[in-house]
Amino acid sequence: DKYCAQPTIAIASMISIKPLLFSAVIATSRSTFLSAAAMSTSATNQSCSNGKSAVVFLHGLGDTPAGWSSLQFQLPSIRKNLGEDVHYVFPPAPTIGLTINGGMEMSGWFDLFDWPIGISAKDDRDGKLAAVQQIEKTVEKLEKEMGIPPSRVVVGGFSQGGAVALLAAYHRRQEGKSPFAGCVCLSGWLTLKDDLTVTEEVAKATPLYWGHGKRDDKVLFEQQAHGVEKLRSLGVDVTDQSF
Repeated sequence: DKYCAQPTIAIASMISIKPLLFSAVIATSRSTFLSAAAMSTSATNQSCSNGKSAVVFLHGLGDTPAGWSSLQFQLPSIRKNLGEDVHYVFPPAPTIGLTINGGMEMSGWFDLFDWPIGISAKDDRDGKLAAVQQIEKTVEKLEKEMGIPPSRVVVGGFSQGGAVALLAAYHRRQEGKSPFAGCVCLSGWLTLKDDLTVTEEVAKATPLYWGHGKRDDKVLFEQQAHGVEKLRSLGVDVTDQSF
């Protein structure tokens, strides 16, 4: 399902990036569901020679980058510094066959075996790891072509995209990989929990904003409390809101 963006804003201080005072607001709605996330920043030891930062945001199941690309215009209208030296990337999910749809193909980051998606939902491990690899290539390209290191990148997503963002920012960001500046999960869920590990460096450097609708009948609301508890127990700084 496609969700439209609306200017309903909840502000949560999250990440610090120097020299840019970087803040992001993400607002979504579906009938009674209204959510917004904001990241406001102050100075830290992180630096970037060209002063640029990036937001990589992943769309949900059955959607396209066009469903969220308006953020690159809406966010600067709320905070001017989000249009100055901030590069927006909206990667496209591949077209895959979905088990829950009898194999019918649609855009999706990974396969789904359960509907609705509760905390006992089965994981498509291979599909999720392939999605993370795609995001890592996107981040590598940002650094190579624009000089923006991972420490200046906020990765986020909605629904399936939120699940991939969590996986990329925490579970798969192991030793030797520079942590991201922050992570945003909107109505997503924590995956591959059986072998979930978060390095101390990542836990300290990558705060998380997690927004979720109480009446979400697709990615069940129970997913938020479950995921937040898991990540906090591993030292991640989590700001969570429900709507």
